[in-house]
Amino acid sequence: MVTRKKKATPTTSARVTRADLDDAGGAPGPLAYLVDLVTSRAHRCLSLEVRQRRTKVAGPPGKWPRLSVDRRLLSGLDDPADGELLELLLGTVESAGSALHGWTSRATSFDLGRAARARIAPLLGRTGRCYLRRDYDTLDPAPLGWDEGDALQLVFQVKITGDAPMNEIWEVTGALRRGATTTPLSDADLVLEGGLVILRGKLAQIDDDRAWSWIDLLRRHTRIRIPAGHQAAFLEEIYALPHPPELELPYGRTLVQETIAPTPHLHLRAPEAGRPANTKQVFAELRFDYDRTEVALRRAGNRLYDADRRRVLVRDPAAELAAQERLDALGFDSVSSYLARVPGEGPDLQIAAARLPAATRALVVEGWRVTAMGKLYRRPGKLEMRLHSGIDWFDLKASCDFEGVSAELPALLDALKRGQTEVVLGDGSLGMLPEEWLARYGLLASLATVHDGQLRFKKSQAFMLDALLAAAPEVDVDAAFARARDELARFETITQHEPPASFHGELRGYQKEGLGWLHFLERFGFGGCLADDMGLGKTVQVLALLASRREGRAGPPTSRGRGKKAAPRRRVGPSIVVAPRSLIFNWKSEAARFAPELRVLEHTGNDRLPPGEHFHDVDVVLTTYGVLRRDIAELSQITFDYAVLDEAQAIKNEATSAAKAARLLKADHRLALSGTPIENHLGELWSIFEFLNPGMLGRAAAFKDVAAMRGSDPDAIPLLAKAIRPFLLRRTKAQVAPELPERTEETRSCELGPKQRALYDELRAHYQSALLQRVATQGLAQSKIQVLEALLRLRQAACHPGLLDASRRGEESAKLDVLFEDLPDLVEKGHKTLVFSQFTSLLSIVREGLDARGIAYAYLDGHTHDRQAPVDRFQTDPACPVFLISLKAGGLGLNLTAAEYVFLLDPWWNPAIEAQAIDRAHRIGQTRPVFAYRLIAANTIEERILLLQEKKRSLAESVIDGGGSLIQDLTQEDLALLLS
Repeated sequence: MVTRKKKATPTTSARVTRADLDDAGGAPGPLAYLVDLVTSRAHRCLSLEVRQRRTKVAGPPGKWPRLSVDRRLLSGLDDPADGELLELLLGTVESAGSALHGWTSRATSFDLGRAARARIAPLLGRTGRCYLRRDYDTLDPAPLGWDEGDALQLVFQVKITGDAPMNEIWEVTGALRRGATTTPLSDADLVLEGGLVILRGKLAQIDDDRAWSWIDLLRRHTRIRIPAGHQAAFLEEIYALPHPPELELPYGRTLVQETIAPTPHLHLRAPEAGRPANTKQVFAELRFDYDRTEVALRRAGNRLYDADRRRVLVRDPAAELAAQERLDALGFDSVSSYLARVPGEGPDLQIAAARLPAATRALVVEGWRVTAMGKLYRRPGKLEMRLHSGIDWFDLKASCDFEGVSAELPALLDALKRGQTEVVLGDGSLGMLPEEWLARYGLLASLATVHDGQLRFKKSQAFMLDALLAAAPEVDVDAAFARARDELARFETITQHEPPASFHGELRGYQKEGLGWLHFLERFGFGGCLADDMGLGKTVQVLALLASRREGRAGPPTSRGRGKKAAPRRRVGPSIVVAPRSLIFNWKSEAARFAPELRVLEHTGNDRLPPGEHFHDVDVVLTTYGVLRRDIAELSQITFDYAVLDEAQAIKNEATSAAKAARLLKADHRLALSGTPIENHLGELWSIFEFLNPGMLGRAAAFKDVAAMRGSDPDAIPLLAKAIRPFLLRRTKAQVAPELPERTEETRSCELGPKQRALYDELRAHYQSALLQRVATQGLAQSKIQVLEALLRLRQAACHPGLLDASRRGEESAKLDVLFEDLPDLVEKGHKTLVFSQFTSLLSIVREGLDARGIAYAYLDGHTHDRQAPVDRFQTDPACPVFLISLKAGGLGLNLTAAEYVFLLDPWWNPAIEAQAIDRAHRIGQTRPVFAYRLIAANTIEERILLLQEKKRSLAESVIDGGGSLIQDLTQEDLALLLS
């Protein structure tokens, strides 16, 4: 609001005060309010003067003197309406800070702005004393009233002239309408922005709703001429208004109004040139597609003009709000202030680059239209796949439809290899590869090689391929693969197979089934892993197989038919068995017992002959992993009948020389024996299966990627397990040997004595303060050596102080107190006991204790050369009741069924290793119950190890029955638990 002083006119005083009038003898009369039309139009406001009649001043209100308004007048007014009006007028002056413009608190005229007139205009019209002055000399005789009706509506009336559509001109005029009454906009005396009009003697409201620029244009020019080329732009601008005015077109040209559900369109874009670049953020603009007519989220208005189909589309605010909320949930935020643009233009959203792929994939799958730099993202449709067979391979050809654009397999594979979640299509758009597609076919691609634009699989991968394609009904397979799949399906009905007549001894039912499985693999040319529980006779089953193969090593020629010359039988090479050094004697003794006709050569020791022709004089060559590494150059020149790896977890790391040497062996058939084919992680399976069936699990890196999917894709591992099931036979004692005596396992908690407790707590506090801080600052990977040292020292302190300091071997140990409390009693009752520890220094202290008590014992660790001697002594000598065994040296391959009791002095990271140790006693041939005791130091790291074992036991169990190592996947949280 602005207040003004005016110069005096011939008929009025420039400044008449109450004192002036009193001095003139005039008594004060009623107030009147004059709206100056000329000034109002010029200043685009409501220009108002306040007048007051005096008895000595005659004539109409226009002749009355102007009143200088101040707060002293408020108390002397007769009409409360005048008091309210003057209060508002003075308030606008004071709130506007008129003194800053050279005005005092006394005012004679007021220029009311938008906010002020909205409050004051209705009061003026209701006084009956507000007049419109058209110029200084002309005052409307009747006062202005206030129109109490609804606000007048703006209407654009269009008249079309011109003789052809290309030449037609729209003449647009404005009108004001309420109900059935329409008045030309030009008839209004005054129209002010913000919704005030003076029309036909009344102050009234008008809904201009941001259309003031059009009203102002029509007031100045009465009509607007719009040529044909600009009419669409005119309509688009009109319907961009928040509430566009009604548009009256001639009959037959009326625009159809339609309500259509929008498709959200997210346009990904870089920031405007010259703006600061932020590589960690991706910018986007949210738009909505109303049946091929797009509008930006920030574009005002609830209507759209579709020029192509000459129709008006109604926007859906609820759908647009839901789209905004969906983007909020996916991590999109409003753009930073430096990207602010005019409304309706430029990016209005941003998202962290790392979160964009998942968000984009989700939106495309949900049906959003997503574009990036003009490239459209497309949803995947049907995947068409065709499989055809070659001589010893299968080729898979596939193409995927992305909303009408097809992508061939090579492009899909290339995108997968680069770790992308979309593929560039032929038309330049981007096809989204959904997570379920990647989970199913990403595994498929990782196990194959690309050949002529197709996926090529080896014959050995038929089961794998069948399992992976089982959930894809769209795959078209040829007759050859269908036959191979049907034959492989017979694996479910494999029956028992009797051993050859030359085999001595009886095979149990499950062992005959195992022999049948081995012959099944032989017939199809597959390699397999026999992963039966320890003690179920894996060696015996393989010996039965090798005995049957001996018949094929020599024999009379076979006839090719009557009148044809007989062809000689192909010479079959010997078989080779590779085993840990500690098991060579066991293989020799078992072969002599069950297959005495097998000619066995022990290829070990420094005095062994170089591999050569003499191998063909025997049926089986026994050697160790160490000899295999050293002699692989010569061994790789011999083609063996069978190559058998016992305790095949020895090649679990594909990068070791033992694993590389094993893969270089040439053999017609391959077998692996292991009770724990997975000890630490699923990647170990690749190394074993690469020996058994080269290429079956694809490349090592790809397979490890699949193994790593177990957290993000729970279906990947079950799918893998199903695919390798025919090549891995696993039976547990509970399944196949229910006649075995009961096995009882118990964890005994040992309370540390005061001195041992003080030592342990001091050590734990040291590592808590030093190690956890180091890990927090440098990371677990950079602190690996320190972590392993800390865990080792704490485990040793929990066992015996002498493991930390040899001078403390005579101090107390809670575990040995429990052990030596039980052992003498067991010895006295005639029971035999196995005592395992991974620390040979702890076994040494136990030996001293046994010597002091006069208890005889056998002993075995990694330095024992003649392993069989202590085994035989313990098994056969009643005077030798105790066997001390290093867990690493004697945890597998030993048959110690004379023992009834097993003590594990310290827990191992891998629970499967502990189970194997107990299996030394609880195996076929055991007739008495077996009792196993784990001695755990209370409130130490050993209790925490047990917690982690339970927490992380599921890895191998998802593929086979067994256990996994937990130290491989140790996290910072796990470390804090261990040190707690």
